Amino acid sequence: MCLLTSLRAAALGLVALALSACTPAPQGADIWDPWEERNRRAHAGNQQLDRLISGETGDRALPAPMRRGVANFAANAGAPADTLNSLLQGRLDMAVANAFRFVINTTFGLGGVFDIATGMGLDGRRTDFGETLHVWGAPEGAYLDLPVLGPSTERDAAGLLVDFLIDPLNALGPAERARRAVAARTLARGLARIGDRAEYSDFVDALITESSDSYVQSRLLYLQYRRFLLEGEARIDDFDPYEDLYAD
Repeated sequence: MCLLTSLRAAALGLVALALSACTPAPQGADIWDPWEERNRRAHAGNQQLDRLISGETGDRALPAPMRRGVANFAANAGAPADTLNSLLQGRLDMAVANAFRFVINTTFGLGGVFDIATGMGLDGRRTDFGETLHVWGAPEGAYLDLPVLGPSTERDAAGLLVDFLIDPLNALGPAERARRAVAARTLARGLARIGDRAEYSDFVDALITESSDSYVQSRLLYLQYRRFLLEGEARIDDFDPYEDLYAD
């Protein structure tokens, strides 16, 4: 246990060093992508993977009636980490809401398969350590396209590592039980993503896959959505990626 704690502390120290070395964006640059060549290679690989799990493949892997239950379970499994990050962000109300949602859905919703808490009017909020770093004032850093995981930034990629290290599920009793809990959560998240891809296949294809440059489009959509989520407003105002959907 002490060794695990030491490893986590060392990893957190490495993340801090990585963040301090985040590639500074030129002044006034809305999109900073100094690793574009590497990112495009990762994006091409992700596109091939996407074609394998989209459409009918996604439907077979996760039929529509099962998607909501799997998504609920995956969200509930992430609630302890949401609670911890809410506390680190100083958002006590969200921490309490996420904690209560986890207790209620785990107890009365078959481990979170059914979202009982929302029906009771108890809304939570998904968050992560990338947002925690944003609240603490860490810079966004350069844009990244990660293999399998997809669009990210240097700050959010560092946050992914910390989220794994500090996830309360990792401390769930004996090591074997913790590993099973983490494996179940990871599998549920993967299946939920496959289900989402199948459900929104037409939307994703229209906006990204069939665009003239899917890399540029996915980069723009990610940064626009992520910044809106973190700041409450989009920082890229001169382009509307949904414009074609509004047209008659």
